[in-house]
Amino acid sequence: MAASPNLDGRWSSTTPRALVDALHGSSARWWISGGVALDLFAGRTIRERPNLDVSTIPPHLPRLIAALPAHWSAWAVHEGALRPWTDVSTDADVQAVLIRDEHEATWVVRINVEDGTDAAWLYRRDPRLQLPWERAVREIDGIPVGAPEVQLVWKALRPRPQDDEDKDAVLPLLDADARAWWERAILSIHPHSSWSIPVRTPRFPAKSSWNRSSR
Repeated sequence: MAASPNLDGRWSSTTPRALVDALHGSSARWWISGGVALDLFAGRTIRERPNLDVSTIPPHLPRLIAALPAHWSAWAVHEGALRPWTDVSTDADVQAVLIRDEHEATWVVRINVEDGTDAAWLYRRDPRLQLPWERAVREIDGIPVGAPEVQLVWKALRPRPQDDEDKDAVLPLLDADARAWWERAILSIHPHSSWSIPVRTPRFPAKSSWNRSSR
Protein backbone atom coordinates (compact mmCIF):
# COMPACT_ATOMS: atom_id res chain seq x y z
CA MET A 1 0.00 0.00 0.00
CA ALA A 2 1.27 3.45 -0.87
CA ALA A 3 2.33 5.40 2.21
CA SER A 4 0.96 8.74 1.12
CA PRO A 5 -1.15 8.79 -2.06
CA ASN A 6 -1.68 12.07 -3.83
CA LEU A 7 -5.06 13.57 -2.97
CA ASP A 8 -5.12 15.10 -6.45
CA GLY A 9 -4.26 11.81 -8.11
CA ARG A 10 -6.17 10.14 -10.91
CA TRP A 11 -9.78 9.05 -10.47
CA SER A 12 -11.14 5.96 -12.16
CA SER A 13 -14.64 5.78 -10.77
CA THR A 14 -16.38 2.48 -10.42
CA THR A 15 -20.03 2.25 -11.43
CA PRO A 16 -23.01 2.22 -9.06
CA ARG A 17 -23.90 -1.29 -10.23
CA ALA A 18 -20.38 -2.57 -9.60
CA LEU A 19 -20.48 -1.06 -6.12
CA VAL A 20 -23.79 -2.78 -5.35
CA ASP A 21 -22.21 -6.07 -6.40
CA ALA A 22 -19.08 -5.42 -4.31
CA LEU A 23 -21.12 -4.62 -1.20
CA HIS A 24 -23.59 -7.45 -1.60
CA GLY A 25 -24.36 -8.94 1.80
CA SER A 26 -23.11 -5.96 3.81
CA SER A 27 -25.40 -4.78 6.61
CA ALA A 28 -24.13 -1.20 6.33
CA ARG A 29 -26.56 1.55 5.39
CA TRP A 30 -25.23 3.32 2.31
CA TRP A 31 -26.49 5.05 -0.81
CA ILE A 32 -25.28 6.74 -3.97
CA SER A 33 -25.17 10.50 -3.43
CA GLY A 34 -24.02 13.67 -5.15
CA GLY A 35 -24.19 14.19 -8.87
CA VAL A 36 -24.41 10.53 -9.83
CA ALA A 37 -27.53 10.22 -7.66
CA LEU A 38 -29.07 13.01 -9.72
CA ASP A 39 -28.09 11.25 -12.95
CA LEU A 40 -29.72 8.02 -11.77
CA PHE A 41 -32.89 9.88 -10.81
CA ALA A 42 -33.01 11.72 -14.14
CA GLY A 43 -32.34 8.55 -16.10
CA ARG A 44 -29.47 10.16 -18.00
CA THR A 45 -26.03 11.64 -17.51
CA ILE A 46 -26.66 15.33 -16.89
CA ARG A 47 -22.96 16.15 -17.14
CA GLU A 48 -19.61 14.44 -16.71
CA ARG A 49 -18.85 13.57 -13.08
CA PRO A 50 -15.28 13.61 -11.74
CA ASN A 51 -15.98 10.91 -9.15
CA LEU A 52 -18.58 8.62 -7.60
CA ASP A 53 -19.99 9.71 -4.23
CA VAL A 54 -21.44 7.32 -1.69
CA SER A 55 -22.91 8.31 1.67
CA THR A 56 -23.36 6.54 4.98
CA ILE A 57 -23.80 7.47 8.65
CA PRO A 58 -21.12 7.20 11.38
CA PRO A 59 -22.24 3.92 13.03
CA HIS A 60 -22.24 2.18 9.65
CA LEU A 61 -18.95 3.55 8.29
CA PRO A 62 -16.68 0.79 9.68
CA ARG A 63 -18.98 -1.93 8.31
CA LEU A 64 -19.08 -0.26 4.92
CA ILE A 65 -15.30 0.00 4.69
CA ALA A 66 -14.86 -3.59 5.88
CA ALA A 67 -17.10 -4.81 3.06
CA LEU A 68 -15.05 -3.19 0.29
CA PRO A 69 -12.78 -5.30 -1.96
CA ALA A 70 -9.48 -6.25 -0.33
CA HIS A 71 -7.41 -4.31 -2.88
CA TRP A 72 -9.26 -1.08 -2.08
CA SER A 73 -7.71 1.00 0.71
CA ALA A 74 -9.48 3.65 2.79
CA TRP A 75 -8.06 7.09 3.51
CA ALA A 76 -9.78 9.52 5.86
CA VAL A 77 -9.83 13.26 5.28
CA HIS A 78 -9.24 14.40 8.86
CA GLU A 79 -7.93 17.66 10.33
CA GLY A 80 -6.92 18.89 6.90
CA ALA A 81 -4.80 15.85 6.10
CA LEU A 82 -5.18 12.51 4.35
CA ARG A 83 -4.60 9.63 6.77
CA PRO A 84 -5.01 5.87 6.55
CA TRP A 85 -8.45 4.98 7.86
CA THR A 86 -6.89 2.53 10.32
CA ASP A 87 -4.85 5.36 11.89
CA VAL A 88 -7.85 7.54 12.72
CA SER A 89 -9.51 7.33 16.12
CA THR A 90 -12.90 5.63 16.10
CA ASP A 91 -14.47 8.70 17.73
CA ALA A 92 -12.93 11.20 15.29
CA ASP A 93 -15.27 13.51 13.40
CA VAL A 94 -14.52 12.19 9.92
CA GLN A 95 -16.60 13.78 7.17
CA ALA A 96 -15.14 12.02 4.15
CA VAL A 97 -13.22 8.84 3.35
CA LEU A 98 -11.55 8.33 -0.03
CA ILE A 99 -11.27 4.82 -1.43
CA ARG A 100 -8.25 3.88 -3.52
CA ASP A 101 -7.79 0.94 -5.87
CA GLU A 102 -4.25 -0.18 -5.07
CA HIS A 103 -4.04 -2.36 -8.19
CA GLU A 104 -4.74 0.59 -10.47
CA ALA A 105 -3.29 3.33 -8.23
CA THR A 106 -6.45 5.39 -8.67
CA TRP A 107 -9.15 6.80 -6.45
CA VAL A 108 -12.50 5.10 -7.07
CA VAL A 109 -15.08 6.23 -4.50
CA ARG A 110 -15.61 9.11 -2.11
CA ILE A 111 -17.59 8.18 1.02
CA ASN A 112 -19.41 11.13 2.59
CA VAL A 113 -20.30 10.70 6.25
CA GLU A 114 -23.76 12.14 6.83
CA ASP A 115 -25.99 12.10 9.91
CA GLY A 116 -29.06 10.11 10.80
CA THR A 117 -30.95 8.10 13.37
CA ASP A 118 -32.54 4.69 13.04
CA ALA A 119 -35.67 6.40 11.74
CA ALA A 120 -34.52 9.40 9.72
CA TRP A 121 -31.80 11.08 7.70
CA LEU A 122 -30.54 14.35 9.26
CA TYR A 123 -28.85 17.20 7.41
CA ARG A 124 -25.34 17.41 8.82
CA ARG A 125 -25.20 21.19 8.48
CA ASP A 126 -28.48 21.66 10.37
CA PRO A 127 -30.21 18.64 11.98
CA ARG A 128 -33.54 20.46 12.03
CA LEU A 129 -33.82 19.31 8.43
CA GLN A 130 -34.88 15.66 8.41
CA LEU A 131 -36.48 13.02 6.20
CA PRO A 132 -37.60 9.48 7.02
CA TRP A 133 -35.22 6.98 5.49
CA GLU A 134 -37.89 5.68 3.14
CA ARG A 135 -38.00 9.14 1.56
CA ALA A 136 -34.34 10.11 1.94
CA VAL A 137 -33.07 7.04 0.09
CA ARG A 138 -34.94 5.42 -2.77
CA GLU A 139 -34.15 2.35 -4.82
CA ILE A 140 -33.60 2.73 -8.55
CA ASP A 141 -33.00 -0.49 -10.48
CA GLY A 142 -31.79 -2.18 -7.30
CA ILE A 143 -29.39 0.65 -6.41
CA PRO A 144 -29.86 2.71 -3.20
CA VAL A 145 -29.94 6.34 -4.31
CA GLY A 146 -30.16 9.52 -2.26
CA ALA A 147 -33.32 11.54 -2.88
CA PRO A 148 -32.74 14.26 -5.49
CA GLU A 149 -34.21 17.00 -3.29
CA VAL A 150 -31.62 16.14 -0.63
CA GLN A 151 -28.73 16.29 -3.11
CA LEU A 152 -29.91 19.72 -4.24
CA VAL A 153 -30.01 20.97 -0.64
CA TRP A 154 -26.36 19.96 -0.25
CA LYS A 155 -25.51 21.89 -3.42
CA ALA A 156 -27.47 24.99 -2.40
CA LEU A 157 -25.03 26.44 0.13
CA ARG A 158 -22.60 27.81 -2.48
CA PRO A 159 -23.86 26.70 -5.89
CA ARG A 160 -21.41 26.69 -8.77
CA PRO A 161 -22.36 26.94 -12.47
CA GLN A 162 -22.26 23.15 -12.75
CA ASP A 163 -24.61 22.91 -9.76
CA ASP A 164 -27.00 25.24 -11.57
CA GLU A 165 -26.91 22.80 -14.48
CA ASP A 166 -27.84 19.94 -12.16
CA LYS A 167 -30.65 21.95 -10.58
CA ASP A 168 -32.07 23.02 -13.93
CA ALA A 169 -32.21 19.38 -15.05
CA VAL A 170 -33.65 17.90 -11.85
CA LEU A 171 -36.09 20.41 -10.34
CA PRO A 172 -38.71 20.02 -13.10
CA LEU A 173 -38.70 16.25 -12.48
CA LEU A 174 -39.52 16.43 -8.76
CA ASP A 175 -43.02 15.54 -7.64
CA ALA A 176 -45.05 18.09 -5.69
CA ASP A 177 -44.06 16.78 -2.25
CA ALA A 178 -40.35 16.69 -3.05
CA ARG A 179 -40.46 20.14 -4.62
CA ALA A 180 -42.31 21.60 -1.61
CA TRP A 181 -39.85 20.00 0.82
CA TRP A 182 -36.88 21.38 -1.14
CA GLU A 183 -38.35 24.89 -1.21
CA ARG A 184 -39.02 24.83 2.55
CA ALA A 185 -35.49 23.57 3.15
CA ILE A 186 -33.91 26.31 1.04
CA LEU A 187 -35.88 29.06 2.77
CA SER A 188 -35.24 27.78 6.29
CA ILE A 189 -31.71 26.37 6.07
CA HIS A 190 -30.05 28.28 3.20
CA PRO A 191 -32.06 31.52 2.90
CA HIS A 192 -29.05 33.41 1.51
CA SER A 193 -28.44 30.95 -1.31
CA SER A 194 -28.92 32.34 -4.81
CA TRP A 195 -31.32 29.45 -5.32
CA SER A 196 -33.70 30.88 -2.71
CA ILE A 197 -34.49 33.95 -4.83
CA PRO A 198 -37.14 32.37 -7.10
CA VAL A 199 -38.64 30.57 -4.10
CA ARG A 200 -39.08 33.85 -2.22
CA THR A 201 -40.14 35.84 -5.28
CA PRO A 202 -41.83 33.48 -7.76
CA ARG A 203 -43.36 36.41 -9.66
CA PHE A 204 -39.93 37.30 -11.04
CA PRO A 205 -38.82 34.26 -13.08
CA ALA A 206 -35.95 36.09 -14.77
CA LYS A 207 -34.02 35.89 -11.49
CA SER A 208 -33.65 32.13 -11.81
CA SER A 209 -32.38 29.90 -14.59
CA TRP A 210 -34.68 26.98 -13.81
CA ASN A 211 -37.93 28.88 -14.34
CA ARG A 212 -36.75 31.09 -17.17
CA SER A 213 -38.37 30.25 -20.49
CA SER A 214 -36.06 29.25 -23.33
CA ARG A 215 -35.62 31.53 -26.32
